[in-house]
Amino acid sequence: MAERALGRRFAAGDADAVRRVYEEFGRPLFGAAYRLLGSRDLAEEAVQQALLQAWRAAGTFDPSRDLAPWLFSIVRRVAIDIHRRERRHVADTLDSNEPIAESQIDTAWRVLEVRRALERMPADERAVLAATHFEGLTHEEAATKLGIPVGTVKSRSFRAYGRLRDLLADELGTGK
Repeated sequence: MAERALGRRFAAGDADAVRRVYEEFGRPLFGAAYRLLGSRDLAEEAVQQALLQAWRAAGTFDPSRDLAPWLFSIVRRVAIDIHRRERRHVADTLDSNEPIAESQIDTAWRVLEVRRALERMPADERAVLAATHFEGLTHEEAATKLGIPVGTVKSRSFRAYGRLRDLLADELGTGK
């Protein structure tokens, strides 16, 4: 099912769409949460909470946009909240005032900047990046999913990564 059609059904409150969203995005969302949290249990919790939040906010989703970036932003926010909760729990348990590592804050900031850069990209390039990078599909699988030729996936992927590099250079102030 095309992502936009699924997004429309999800936004309209179609209960079957929730199952389809979980089937299509559950694994990539879990991967993102796991990378942020480093724990299978916490990543599973983050995905469950994120999908529940998404379902409750489905009416606010703009079905003219891609569903994946919206879902990934929710799972990132939930994962950050869970991380903070766990850090607080550990700090309380150890009676420690250890601050959050600067690298963790930097990582969260960079994730936010990548999201902002992705939102500024053309939809066709963003769709190819979502399929090949976030979902881990091969060029051939992405072509099938998106209904476009493999060569188009490759050229859009090349352009998208170049554009993303340039946008991130602007966002992060690192130059090109």
